[in-house]
Amino acid sequence: MTVPATTPTTPATPGAAAAPATPAVANTPPAPGAATGAARAPGAGAGAEALRPHAEDAFADELAALAAADDRPRPARWRLSPWAVATYLQGGVLPDGTVITPKYVGPRRLVEVAVTTLATDRALLLLGVPGTAKTWVSEHLAAAVSGDSTLLVQGTAGTPEEAVRYGWNYAQLLAHGPSRDALVPSPLMRAMSEGMTARVEELTRIPADVQDALITILSEKTLPVPELGQEVQAVRGFNLIATANDRDRGVNELSSALRRRFNTVVLPLPATAQDEVDIVSRRVDQIGRSLDLPAAQEGPDEIRRVVTVFRELREGMTADGRTKLKSPSGTLSTAEAISVVTNGLALAAHFGDGVLRPDDVAAGILGAVVRDPGTDRVAWQEYLETVVRERDGWKDFYRACREVSA
Repeated sequence: MTVPATTPTTPATPGAAAAPATPAVANTPPAPGAATGAARAPGAGAGAEALRPHAEDAFADELAALAAADDRPRPARWRLSPWAVATYLQGGVLPDGTVITPKYVGPRRLVEVAVTTLATDRALLLLGVPGTAKTWVSEHLAAAVSGDSTLLVQGTAGTPEEAVRYGWNYAQLLAHGPSRDALVPSPLMRAMSEGMTARVEELTRIPADVQDALITILSEKTLPVPELGQEVQAVRGFNLIATANDRDRGVNELSSALRRRFNTVVLPLPATAQDEVDIVSRRVDQIGRSLDLPAAQEGPDEIRRVVTVFRELREGMTADGRTKLKSPSGTLSTAEAISVVTNGLALAAHFGDGVLRPDDVAAGILGAVVRDPGTDRVAWQEYLETVVRERDGWKDFYRACREVSA
């Protein structure tokens, strides 16, 4: 049976030791414009001291500007219209001159399909090879739609069913037996009861029997609680974004029953080298500012070299199409290129002359390329000697790579 809620649910502050708040069962929707989602305590990650602020905190000004300028229809409990959500992800200039920075560089149609899916009753699955910004896109989608990207289940081989459904406060359970006060809601249960967007990362890493717990949630929009003879019904505004890795298909492949509950959007690798250079440059700048790295002059040539090396090795061919290459076992993703350049800038700032140079990125490239010392080192050495060595203007880069590879 479904028991109507008499009082709205108050989310527990993360880290509190007391019994967590119980989600409302078939609860009454909040008033239009009312704040929903987890209430983060001041200083609990929302301020300037957070090492990595949540998307809704890091880009709060842009989200506020979009909300003020957005006069288009909004689905129930959405903070922005679908048009504004797509603009938030891909960037633009508002009528008042506010610049919205792009969060994702890629085909706009893919973003529009993803946003539209969230406005329907189908869940969204972001699929792609590692480093195609699946997690980044899912976080920003949740931030723009619900104003809260923290209702997250991180998929691993050890993710239990309680992370998807609910658990119990065992002190309360032993003292008073099964009750709503003893229930520990999962992020999905909270999202259902509050009309929010939940996220499941690395869905194919979750054991198959735990994955199956999503089928009832996605098809019936309910979560039974048989111990209490009740169920949680999803209210309008609820939806789910899941991410999965193309290379993990053999880990815990999705059943056809579960896959049918998702609308799948495949995120591709950056289409051109220039797109990838732009992505790396933008993210390195954001990360550097968030970490308060000493100012270092970015070397556009070095960023382009890192991107070129990664693209050629993962595609197995040089950019001009003339030379076939052995591809190493690593993914050589855009995310790894960002890490290599960020580390290089830190080296240049702390131990160099403040300018990004080949010596600063060579070790990072070697670490990204040579994951298997046997096969990968052979592929890397062949690439150095047959491609890098012969390129005009790459002599310093070749020398630096040879030194760290010796």
